[in-house]
Amino acid sequence: MTSAEFANNRDNFCYRHPDRQSFVLCQRCLRTICPECQTQAAVGVICPECMREQQKAAPRAVRHAPRAPRPMALARDSRPLMTYGIIGLTLLVYLTQLIPNSPTQQLLQFAGLYVMPATGVPFEPWRLLTALLVHGSIWHVGLNMLALWMIGRSLEPLLGHTRFLLLYLISGLGGSVAVALLTDPRVPVVGASGAIFGLFGALLVIGRHIGANVTTIAIVIGINFAIPFVQGIMAGSMAAVAISWQAHLGGLVTGAAVGFVYARTRARRQRTAQIWLLVGVTVVLLALLVIPSVVYR
Repeated sequence: MTSAEFANNRDNFCYRHPDRQSFVLCQRCLRTICPECQTQAAVGVICPECMREQQKAAPRAVRHAPRAPRPMALARDSRPLMTYGIIGLTLLVYLTQLIPNSPTQQLLQFAGLYVMPATGVPFEPWRLLTALLVHGSIWHVGLNMLALWMIGRSLEPLLGHTRFLLLYLISGLGGSVAVALLTDPRVPVVGASGAIFGLFGALLVIGRHIGANVTTIAIVIGINFAIPFVQGIMAGSMAAVAISWQAHLGGLVTGAAVGFVYARTRARRQRTAQIWLLVGVTVVLLALLVIPSVVYR
């Protein structure tokens, strides 16, 4: 889903304020409404027209009962600030890698041994996420940050800053967990590819839920996921491929799961359920780390 496709789909904008993006639907008529047009009712959030119809159908005593004033809605910041922040931090870390004899990569890279107790290697689970900040080459970091910039400009305004950041981090965690499950635990990996593929997966799922054309996204995902296997076939061995398809797979599946949670819990009354579902996804990922500890013991 490109920015142009998103902008041309009117279902992504408030029906009363066409210039305002929103991810919330009226629970009665299912039209998209911005924060200013949202009224909390017994059935959930509803639009002004449905509220008027509900008031007309209410008994006279109820219609004339005093109502508390509605709080002023805050303007939504649609700038992809988290996207820019992640790109800036990642590039800053990469610059430290260019310093001669820099220990940055060795301190932040991830391998399965770092989350397997009693292996003689220090237990350092934070590497599951710090590996997102280090990269193997200028092309590696450049392509990942370009993809993040392209996707983040469309996806972050749709989700909001906090949800976008959580999606990125949980997807990156999913990529690292897949590496721990499917890769030799002694082989270190670096890069934000798992988190990037998570954004792809979430974009695909959310795009389907809001009626966008996701064919282009599916093709891009397919091409990028196939690249490591094409390289392995050409080299005659997957061991010669320097791209971690395991991180791609883990990030893609995790991002799709988080995107599904977001798409199915859009209403304000579902916010608590959304939080607990995200916690559940994270707990499941961490629980999967028990498997390599048993297998490679």
